[in-house]
Amino acid sequence: MDVVVRVAAKAASAASAASAASAARAADAEADADALAIAQLRALWMGGRPDGPFAGEMREWLEGDGERRTVWLATAGDLALGMGSMFEYRRMPKPAQPASRWGYVSNMYVREEHRGRGIGSALLDAIIAAARERGYARLVLSPSREAVAFYARAGFTVPDASAGDDRLLVRRL
Repeated sequence: MDVVVRVAAKAASAASAASAASAARAADAEADADALAIAQLRALWMGGRPDGPFAGEMREWLEGDGERRTVWLATAGDLALGMGSMFEYRRMPKPAQPASRWGYVSNMYVREEHRGRGIGSALLDAIIAAARERGYARLVLSPSREAVAFYARAGFTVPDASAGDDRLLVRRL
């Protein structure tokens, strides 16, 4: 089975030229298909149904974060096997210092029957490569207990002395 990891499509911005309208419609159709695939994976993960309204909610969520959220899909043919997401956070500017950004990794999921085949690692590798390419200072995530070893193999650490000045504190509300 050939697995492809790619960035999920987003809706096209408003086309200004008539020749761009056809391309915008194609991009919108691809974005609809990807939003449906992401909704289906999310529903499998959370035990719900990926009905029409949920797919619309998913597309709205994807569009709402604009360019700051990127979602990757792992597919084999027309079947979505897994997904991963990264949201970009931008630090408040500091005088005489370059801008700093970091990524929050979330929504990593692979269909249960396809786990253990490197799909999650391929998704995470794509996310890490994009973060490096974008010049992020760090990646942060909040894994389930079962996923800690997976992320540790990829170089993620629990904040302690080995994390240097990186600290993540959480307060449940």
